[in-house]
Amino acid sequence: MAKVYYSTVFEHPAEKVWGIIRDFNSYPDWVATVSESHIEEGRAGDSVGAIRNFKESGTTIRQRLLAHSDLERSYTYESCGPLGAITYYHGTAKVTPVIDGDRALIEWSIELESPEAERSKCVAMLETAMPQWMASLREVLTARA
Repeated sequence: MAKVYYSTVFEHPAEKVWGIIRDFNSYPDWVATVSESHIEEGRAGDSVGAIRNFKESGTTIRQRLLAHSDLERSYTYESCGPLGAITYYHGTAKVTPVIDGDRALIEWSIELESPEAERSKCVAMLETAMPQWMASLREVLTARA
């Protein structure tokens, strides 16, 4: 299993950052490449077990929410099917307050399984995508400030 990790500091309070990403169904609100999203079976976006079904760059993706904590400002999710050469993945997003300057540290990690021959390409794809997701979130936060 390979692991990809990305972290960055936002010049916004942790509560504001968490407020935007906490709903598992909020992807279209803060990821520019996501065009639509819905939670299957009408479940809430913070309901453990909920499955989000979304389109990113024209690809339909399904993910299951495994854990959600407002106290820890984090959630963990897993894939509900393969994504290209990635046969399975699970990820965690966490927002931590940075007291100095009332900022927020966001950490995102994804562990993935893929054929060994494809692993470096899959890791590189996520290493490119994660900063793009955070740049998109940063734009949304700045526009709302």
